[in-house]
Amino acid sequence: MAAAAQAGGGGGGSAVAGPKLLWLSTSNQDALTAGLEAGISTVVFGEGQAALAQEWQQLGRFEAVTRTADGRLLGAAGEQVGRVRLLGSPEDLRAAEREAVAAQGVVLMAATDWQIIPAENLVAAYQANPGATLLAAAPDCAAGRVMLEALEVGTDGVLLQTDSPAEVRALAQYVQQRQQAGGAKLQYEAATVTAVRPVGMGDRACVDLCSLLTMGEGMLVGSFARALFVVHSECAESRYIASRPFRVNAGPVHAYLQLPGGRTGYLSELRSGAEVLVADAQGSTRTALVGRVKIEARPLILVEAELPDGEPCSVLLQNAETVRLVGPAPGSSSGSSSNGGSSSGSRSGNKPGTASGAVSAAAAAEDGYVWQQGGSSSGSGSSASWRAVSVSELAPGDRVFVLRQGGARHTGVAIEESITER
Repeated sequence: MAAAAQAGGGGGGSAVAGPKLLWLSTSNQDALTAGLEAGISTVVFGEGQAALAQEWQQLGRFEAVTRTADGRLLGAAGEQVGRVRLLGSPEDLRAAEREAVAAQGVVLMAATDWQIIPAENLVAAYQANPGATLLAAAPDCAAGRVMLEALEVGTDGVLLQTDSPAEVRALAQYVQQRQQAGGAKLQYEAATVTAVRPVGMGDRACVDLCSLLTMGEGMLVGSFARALFVVHSECAESRYIASRPFRVNAGPVHAYLQLPGGRTGYLSELRSGAEVLVADAQGSTRTALVGRVKIEARPLILVEAELPDGEPCSVLLQNAETVRLVGPAPGSSSGSSSNGGSSSGSRSGNKPGTASGAVSAAAAAEDGYVWQQGGSSSGSGSSASWRAVSVSELAPGDRVFVLRQGGARHTGVAIEESITER
């Protein structure tokens, strides 16, 4: 199956739990309104409902798809975007399984009186076909959830056929919760910083998202796709600048960033409406939309580090107090990102006038000191699990989280190829 796009529409899915498509077919205006408010952007109409589709376009922007009597799915311009596969017997199911190998576009599974077995069989059959998007017709939220959970992977999405606004809201909420909670858990390695030095001016990209980020969250960025650093958001306030929890000062335009579906992209390619991957200190992920990207000439700093096996890696970032990298806190027992975190803080290094060098995150922000967020109070004698430290305070010997993965890429997709990057 193809990698599924966000709940509104477009694209297809992966074997890893990811965003699911949610389409709607209804004759009730309140149900349509509920769908639009929930982010659904594809609505399916019958052949005789062209006038209704045009009338409802005044309520909000959506893509109208027409379902014809002979089972075709047509776009607004009359082009075929998919087809309906009716399943009324075991023979129909076996034929649908055979067709899965060569199917393209959207395939809408419409079972008559049995659904679970057909869904499981077709989910398995479509696993090896990246060019097709498997949807399942469902009359209500409960049936839709069954389709999305078939064989754990589920169909790429659901066509919800209902006139009930409550059913629309319920399934949309489920899809959203699944998307937020079902992101892949990343496993970081703790790389040791070997050098930090200013290198001059460059064009850096500041990424403003359509979502608010919390403590510990940021984006995965690096000079090489094989090793991406966790660049923290600007969610902490300081004496120099107000909190901007939607922003990640990600780095210069050449840098790679992690995208949903295991892909990478260049910061220079990001545009409004693009989807990026947000990751936190524990390795949990979610997706977020880009609101805008600001590219400006700024002073850059080079951070070089070494992974536990001795492999070098690096990242270029803006030389500014508000740019921070996430890593294990000093004294933590492991460099792993799996050790939870909470909301206490300490400064990296000693603040004049204190015996231990520990201050709260709020105090650190108040006077401009670098803060770290961790799993326990720094003044209690126990160590925090992670911290976010400014590049202006980062020093050789500090440890930072790095996501290691395949370095060879073609249009952002990992491939098997020999490659050397320096």
